[in-house]
Amino acid sequence: MKISLIYNTLILSLISFIFVSCENDFLDRPSEDSISLESFYSTDTQVKEAANSLYCKTWFNFNNKAFFAIGEIGSGNMFSYSSDVAPMRTFAITSSDTELLNAWKSLWATIAQANAMINYLPSRVGPNVSTTVLENTMGEAYFMRATAYFYLVRLWGAVPIIENNSDYIDTPQINTNRVEDVYKLITIDYNKAIDKLIEKNRGSSYSENGHVSKGSAKAMLAKVYLYQKDYPNAKAMAESVISSGEFKLLGGTELPAKSFGDLFKVANNNNEESIFALQWKVSANYGTASNCNTQFGYSTNLSNASYGGIFGPSQDLMDLYSPSDVRRKETYMLPGDVYPDLNTASGMGLTVPSTIDAQGSGAGIKKYVVGKVTADIKADAWAMMENNTYIMRYAELLLIHAEAVLAGGTSTTDINALNSINAVRNRAGLTDLTEVTFDDIFVERRKELAFEGDYWYDLGRLPRVEAISIIQNQNRGDKTTALYYTPTDQDFILPYPDSDVAKNPKLKEEPVPYTFN
Repeated sequence: MKISLIYNTLILSLISFIFVSCENDFLDRPSEDSISLESFYSTDTQVKEAANSLYCKTWFNFNNKAFFAIGEIGSGNMFSYSSDVAPMRTFAITSSDTELLNAWKSLWATIAQANAMINYLPSRVGPNVSTTVLENTMGEAYFMRATAYFYLVRLWGAVPIIENNSDYIDTPQINTNRVEDVYKLITIDYNKAIDKLIEKNRGSSYSENGHVSKGSAKAMLAKVYLYQKDYPNAKAMAESVISSGEFKLLGGTELPAKSFGDLFKVANNNNEESIFALQWKVSANYGTASNCNTQFGYSTNLSNASYGGIFGPSQDLMDLYSPSDVRRKETYMLPGDVYPDLNTASGMGLTVPSTIDAQGSGAGIKKYVVGKVTADIKADAWAMMENNTYIMRYAELLLIHAEAVLAGGTSTTDINALNSINAVRNRAGLTDLTEVTFDDIFVERRKELAFEGDYWYDLGRLPRVEAISIIQNQNRGDKTTALYYTPTDQDFILPYPDSDVAKNPKLKEEPVPYTFN
C-alpha cells in the first residue's frame, strides 16, 4: 500500500511519539530507547517537556527557508537570485519545488506531534502528575495544531483535517476538507488552548517565557477571527489580551529603556513583547537552531558560515520608510549605517560599507542578524544560532485591534483604534494619527512586521484585484534593473507537492465537508 508523505509523517509520529528538545530545559531528555512512555511521563517536569519539539524541531524545515521565501520574497519585501528561494519572486513556483515540499512536510510534522499528544498523552501519565500541568501541556498541543493548520489553509487552501493519526493507518488516501471547515477546526483548537493553558506566562525572567500562555492563544485567535472578518470577536479577543497587561512593547511607554531594535537580540529572546516565537537552541544536532544570521547577514563579514546574504531587501520595501522611522535601520542596512553591537570579522562594531550589495540590492537585511559569535552568542557546526523566530508580537496584536475596531469601515476616529496604532507608531518615532483608515493599518503592518514572514498572508486576505494591483506595481528587480510581475488569481494558493499528489490523488479532488465530533 502506498502512503503519501503526509501520512508517513503522521504514522511515524504516532508509533514513535518522540519529542525532540530545543530550548534551555528542552535539551534535557531521557534516552528514547531505554525509557518507556509510561515511565517517561511520571513527573510534572517530564510532562512539561513533552511539548518541547513543538516549539522548534518540527518547524525547522518550514522556518529555514520556505517561511521567508514565501512570506517575504513572495510578498515583495525580500529579493533573491538564489535558485532555492527565488521562484516566488516571479511566481514560478511549481509542485516539485524543494522548499514548497519542506514547508508542507514541516507543518504536517507539527500536526502529527500535536495529534500524538492530544490523543495519547492523558493516558500515559503517572499518578504524581498534576492536572494543571497535564492540562497546560495539552493546551500547548492544541495551540500548535491550530497554528500549523492556520499556515496550511492560508498557503494551500483546502487540506485534509486529521485529528487522530491512527484513524488513517489503513486508509491513507484522504480527501481535502473545505476551507471553512479548516478554519472551524483552528477556532475550536485555539479555544481549547485558551481553556487549558495557564493564565499568564510572562515575566522578567525571559527563559521562562518560551512556552505559550492563555494570552498567546487569545492573541492568535484574534488574528484568525480577523482573517474571517469576524470583527466583534477579533476585537473582544484582542482587548482581553491588551487589558491583561501580559505583553508590552519594547520601547513603549511601559518599557521606555528598551527599543524596537532590542527585539532581535539573542539576549532578549522571549521578551515582554513576544506572544509566540519558535525556540531555537544550539546543539550537536542539525535543525535545532536558526539559520537567519547566515541567510540574512549580507556577507561573511557577519556570517559564521562560508557564505552569507541569501536574502536581501527589495527595492519596493526600501521606498516604504520615512527618514524619521527608527524601524528602517533595524529592518535593513544602508551604506554608512552604524551598529556598535554587531560583532564582525574585523571585531566589534559595524559601519556598513559602501559596497554592501546583498543579492544585488545595494543594501542588506538587519532583522535577525546578530553577527559573528561572541562569548554570549553561540553558533552550531552549521553556523546556526539561537535567535528566536517571531510568529506573533504584541505590536501586531495592537494593529489587529485597530483593524477590528475599524471593522471593515472606510475610516475611524475611535480612540481605541487610535491608541493601538499610535502606540506602534510612537515606538517607531512617528507622530500620532487622528484618523485611521484600512490602508494606514495595512501599511503600518508591513513596516512593523517586514521580514517576519507575514506580508504574503496580508496580501492574500485582500480582494484579489487589490492584491494583484499592489504586487504588479512592486519593483521586484535589483538596484540596477527594475522588474515587474503580475500574479494570477491562482498564484495566491500554492500547488500541492507532486510527490504527495502521486500517492494521494484525492488531494486534487473537490474538498468535502468535515464531520466534527
